[in-house]
Amino acid sequence: MSQEFSPVQPLLPIKGRGAANWPEHRFARDERSAFDDGWGGGALADDPGAVRTELSWEQARSALSRHESPDLPYHLGLNPYRGCEHGCIYCYARPTHSYLGWSPGLDFETRLIAKKNLPELLSAELARDRHVPSPIMLGSVTDCYQPIERELRLTRRLIEVLARARHPFTIVTKGSGVERDLDLLAPLAEQGLVSVHLSLSTLNPELARRLEPRAAAPYRRCSTIQTLAAAGVPVGVSLAPQIPFLNDDMEQVLAAAAEAGARHAFYAVLRLPWELAPLFEQWLGLHYPQRATRVMERVRDLHGIDQAGREAGRSYNSQFGQRMKGQGLWAQMLAQRFRLACRKLGLNREPLRLDCSQYSPALLQKQQRLF
Repeated sequence: MSQEFSPVQPLLPIKGRGAANWPEHRFARDERSAFDDGWGGGALADDPGAVRTELSWEQARSALSRHESPDLPYHLGLNPYRGCEHGCIYCYARPTHSYLGWSPGLDFETRLIAKKNLPELLSAELARDRHVPSPIMLGSVTDCYQPIERELRLTRRLIEVLARARHPFTIVTKGSGVERDLDLLAPLAEQGLVSVHLSLSTLNPELARRLEPRAAAPYRRCSTIQTLAAAGVPVGVSLAPQIPFLNDDMEQVLAAAAEAGARHAFYAVLRLPWELAPLFEQWLGLHYPQRATRVMERVRDLHGIDQAGREAGRSYNSQFGQRMKGQGLWAQMLAQRFRLACRKLGLNREPLRLDCSQYSPALLQKQQRLF
């Protein structure tokens, strides 16, 4: 009896990476698939560490991005990098790499771009008399404290510009590197100009390593919350995303964050736009094959996908007002759990407000005239 042979190379998880391969982006004209040509498994099979991080620089054309989404409290975004080495498999920003002609898979977490001139651009935009101040989200489609920030210090330079202009901003990060900039953040916090949210989806270290392979460990993020709070920085916690049958420890996460000093919290359900849906399903099959089907069915329930939509392969509802919190019984249950836990722990008792009245373009105009 001859042994059955499959020409397709088996897909395996890569240590320290969220994605396992390079699926084509949605604008690709050709579709490629790997196969065994008889010359061995290749670099990935023998040396998973062969997937190196590459960094390139670009001259950005603008600093601030604007959106009108009613689901988000901030309408101005500021992102020093494209891509993110944290490698979170669920990241809704992965499909943005498609605009570069790169894969939302491994390319998103290994082919990074730093915006070299961003601090100068930000200074010029905030110096315009027509700029209307509104709190800026620093790190809306990337993590501004991902590992490369340690050397590049782009985020710190942006904070320095915002501090000179007295412009309010908030930071959402998984990186403990935010502690490095406490000398800037603490004085700004005293003036009501900054807040920080640590993203903490689970306390389970093994699950976190698989979901967010190069982000700070959950206990380290709790320590960062404690450090920020002790320095007087308003700090909150983001429980995003909520993934059915995976990170089912919402109450424990909120309790740990509150004990560390967090006073605000928010959550969002898993969102799977564009190429992210098949990428996340692939990850589930590699790491949690026994519950993969159940997880995806519940995600579709949360987004109100009907039978026709399921047969068409849909997993996500992008409608404003529903995409962040979901709909139906499971969404209602999540909302109730979150509300009760926050009430018990004293979270979100007071609204978090940042002061826009201190901003003045003249502060930067004077600075520019010195040069």
